[in-house]
Amino acid sequence: MNLKDKVVVITGGGRGLGRSMALELADQGAKLALVDLSEDDLERTVGLCSEKGVEAKSYVANVADEQAVESLFNDIIRDFGALNGLVNNAGITRDGLFVKVKDGKVIKKMSIDQWNQVMDVNLTGSFLCAREAAIKMIETQSAGCLINISSISRAGNMGQTNYSATKAGVEAMAVTWAKELARYNIRAASIAPGYIGTEMVLGMKPEALEKVEAGIPTKRLGKPEEIAKTVTFILENDYISGRCFEVDGGLRV
Repeated sequence: MNLKDKVVVITGGGRGLGRSMALELADQGAKLALVDLSEDDLERTVGLCSEKGVEAKSYVANVADEQAVESLFNDIIRDFGALNGLVNNAGITRDGLFVKVKDGKVIKKMSIDQWNQVMDVNLTGSFLCAREAAIKMIETQSAGCLINISSISRAGNMGQTNYSATKAGVEAMAVTWAKELARYNIRAASIAPGYIGTEMVLGMKPEALEKVEAGIPTKRLGKPEEIAKTVTFILENDYISGRCFEVDGGLRV
């Protein structure tokens, strides 16, 4: 897929990885529909993309709300007339041990709210956005690609039962969509980042960050733009579908 003038939606597009993806795709000439809950963050990213000479629009929406997502994609088609790519990047964490034990007694457990909040955004949100994107691609006869942002945590990570489950889920959904949607000229794939130098990761305590970096074979954090370039690679290569790309500095081999 030549990205020049192609329409790509990025959820969680206001900051962090989403902003890096938007700027990378703007460099390729793509038209961008950026989705987030923060209007201020969105407007900043839209402004940066517009400076690169591409069309970019912001959409404030809760990806976990079915009606809001349906309206979102109706608005995107109204504004752009086509849809060629979706990056399901929006995600949250609500970390905690499955059960916490002290002196042989369970003193805390992961709450149903911790579970549901992460499921709603990371898994249900990805499902809803991809479903509506696929519908619009089919209706407008637009060749397209759906990309889910998974994580190294999809293999299981201590303190992240909820998050790990969602990140395994989005990878599996991408494989399923690749099989189901190929007949409509729609591909699907996923990316599993390791530790990336986003604001959230860089906000860790220095000693914790040093320990993380020491455990990575490349001895450094990934750069947001390295994930963004992986998005471009997947979108541009029309023979990629159903695969998960690990971008983790060799942390999981």
